[in-house]
Amino acid sequence: MSNSASLASLADDFERFKRELPRDFPAHVRDVYRINLSARYLGEPLPHPVGKGSGQLSLNVGQLETDAEAGLAFVVLKTVIAQDAAGAQSMGAWAIHESKMKVERRGVGWTVTWKGRGWDRSFEDYLALVRAGWDLTRDRQLLTVPSVKYHLPRLDEPFRDGEYAYTTAALAKAWGESPLLLEKDFSPTLAGDPLSDEKAQILRWLREVPEHIRAHGDVRLAMKLMNARFDDDFQREMMSAASSADALVVFNRLFDPAAGVAYGGPELSDRNLRVLVQPPNRPSAQPPLCGTGNIHSGRILVEYALRGCSSVQLHTFFQLPLEEYPATEGSRTQRALHALIFNPRDGLVAVMLEREAAGLLHRRDGELHFLDLLPDAYRPR
Repeated sequence: MSNSASLASLADDFERFKRELPRDFPAHVRDVYRINLSARYLGEPLPHPVGKGSGQLSLNVGQLETDAEAGLAFVVLKTVIAQDAAGAQSMGAWAIHESKMKVERRGVGWTVTWKGRGWDRSFEDYLALVRAGWDLTRDRQLLTVPSVKYHLPRLDEPFRDGEYAYTTAALAKAWGESPLLLEKDFSPTLAGDPLSDEKAQILRWLREVPEHIRAHGDVRLAMKLMNARFDDDFQREMMSAASSADALVVFNRLFDPAAGVAYGGPELSDRNLRVLVQPPNRPSAQPPLCGTGNIHSGRILVEYALRGCSSVQLHTFFQLPLEEYPATEGSRTQRALHALIFNPRDGLVAVMLEREAAGLLHRRDGELHFLDLLPDAYRPR
C-alpha cells in the first residue's frame, strides 16, 4: 500500500473506530498498515506502547477489567505504602484519603490535581487487588504491576528493612510467580517534602533502594523517578544513580510548592523531553526507559520513543471530559487509545508513516516497527 493510500485508509479507520475500537487494534494495524506496534515494559513484551500510570484509575478490579476490555497494554496499580509485620508505616503520611480529582486546563494542555497520595485502605485489600491483577496478567489480558512507596531514610539514618522485608514478601506471595514485577514510586509530592531538600540524600535512595528490595525477593524492579527541585543536570544524575534498576519511569509530575500539589501539562513534557535529549553520565549502564508526562497524542509518544522510551504511562489523558475525545462511544480508555493510535494527523500510525516518508524510519521484512524509533543504545535485543 502506498503512503497516500495508507493515510486515506487511516482517515477511514479513524472515523469508523469512533463508534467502536477493536480490542485487538494492534493486529489490525499490522494487517492493514504493516506496522508492528510491539513494545516493552520491565522486560515484558507488550502489544503496543500505551499503559496507565499508578493512581486513582487503578485501584479496583472494575477499572482493571475495563482497561483489559479496551485493549490497554499495561496498568500500574495504585501505590501502596510499605509496612512492617506490625503494620507500622514510616511513610504513613502518604497513606491519606484522596480528595476529589480536579481535571483542568494548564496552558494548552491538561492536568489533574488532587490532595491525596497513596493507597488508603488496608494492606490486605491491596493484596487482593494484586491477586486480581495477577489473574489478568497470567491470562495475557492485561499486564498489571504493583507499585510501592518504601521507607526513605535521611542521610544519617539506616533503611527500615522490616518494611522492605514484610511488604516485598507479601506482594511476591500475592503475585504468585517469580519474578515479582514491581514499580518503586518516588512520588511527585516527595519533591515538596523536606526529605528531598538534599541532593546527596536523593542519590543515596536511588543507589541503595534496589538492593534493599531485592534482598527480600526475586524482583524485577522499575523506579519511577520524580522531578526533583533542582536543574536538568541533576535529573540526569538521578538516572545514573538508579542504573541498577531493571527499568526507569521518566519522570513523575512537577510539584507546585505554593499550591502544595503536583501537576502535569506542557511544562512537564517540555522538561522531561529536554532532559532525555542528553543521555545520563553512564549510558552503557542505563536501564530501559518508560516515558510519562503530558502524553496526549501519538506525536508526543513518538518524541518519548526517540529518546529511548520503549513504552509510556498516561494518567491525565484517561480523565478528560468526554467531549474532548474524538470518539463518540466506549470507555475513556478506548477513546484515549483511539486518539493516540488512529488520529490521521498526530496519531502513532500517522507519525510513523510520516517518518517513513521522510526517510527517518525504514521497514524490516516489510514492516515498520515501533521499537525501531528508539536509539540503538536503548533498543531491546
